[in-house]
Amino acid sequence: MDISFIVFLQELLGNPALLIVSVLTLGVILVNGWTDAPNAIATSISTRSINPRPAILMAAVMNFLGILVMTFLNANVAMTIYNMVDFGGSSHDALVALCAALVAIVAWATAAWWFGIPTSESHALIAGISGAAIAIHNSFAGINGGEWIKVLYGLIFSTFLGFGMGWAVVRLTELICRKMDRGKTTPFFRGAQVCGAAAMAFMHGAQDGQKFMGVFLLGICLSRGQADVSEFSIPLWLMILCSAVMAFGTSIGGMRIIKTVGMDMVKLEKYQGFAADAAGAVCLLFSSLTGMPVSTTHTKTTAIMGVGASKRITSVNWGIVKEMLMAWVFTFPGCGLVGYLMAKLFLMIF
Repeated sequence: MDISFIVFLQELLGNPALLIVSVLTLGVILVNGWTDAPNAIATSISTRSINPRPAILMAAVMNFLGILVMTFLNANVAMTIYNMVDFGGSSHDALVALCAALVAIVAWATAAWWFGIPTSESHALIAGISGAAIAIHNSFAGINGGEWIKVLYGLIFSTFLGFGMGWAVVRLTELICRKMDRGKTTPFFRGAQVCGAAAMAFMHGAQDGQKFMGVFLLGICLSRGQADVSEFSIPLWLMILCSAVMAFGTSIGGMRIIKTVGMDMVKLEKYQGFAADAAGAVCLLFSSLTGMPVSTTHTKTTAIMGVGASKRITSVNWGIVKEMLMAWVFTFPGCGLVGYLMAKLFLMIF
């Protein structure tokens, strides 16, 4: 499937269903930029390497570039999300179920932001559309196990590699700099951490932007009555639209999440913040290239935990970690259930 921007606008004006699903999808992308993207810059702000306002602006720009560049190079993550569920033969019911899933995702993410809990929007997206697919089939027949298993691989991969990479990078940094004057290395690591935060923001756009573009294209197909499209190409205008909305979302908020991830969980020095950002960015790059839809929040947080644990295990505020782990654990069944119930309700009404 391929669609030009002019054709999309024509269909948007003449198809209320496409207008609704497009607004909802852009709403989810906005909330992602608002609540999820700030994780990328949390450590650089907490160590005072960069002030919040320029950090948020930098994150917005790098999210934009991440979506644009990585999608041109490799759209595997978008394909995984697109093929993860089957909403059935009726394109009308499928479109209603997709709208319900998007409403559930926005509600879940907004509630998490209100309480300052850095839940994973990626997990919420996957859970929400999966719950809606189960609702429309009244069974697990709508779940593509071959694609869904990549989510489980990504969950395990991001946990262990994020933690391990965080631990290893900070240890290596300490080894290289062990004979250097700490005062002289501080300016270098201040700049290095800003670069690391930029790389994290870039990879956040590369990962999460592709997920939402996959959902956006699914909505376009369903609004056209095409429930069986198996291949598509991501048009440039969609990359620009999604990245601009995500960047705008990043620019209007994020300090609640920044405080939880960057300030409350582990107290980091500048070189440690650099190690966490570098480790997280490398993990996200590998995941994007292999098509694993991992959580940027999950990856960054486990990298920070690995950095903190390298000093001593008590350096990590395990109370905050426990809250985040509980949020991650409950996101799949919780948001999946909300998506399921929303889909049932929407199907009854519409």
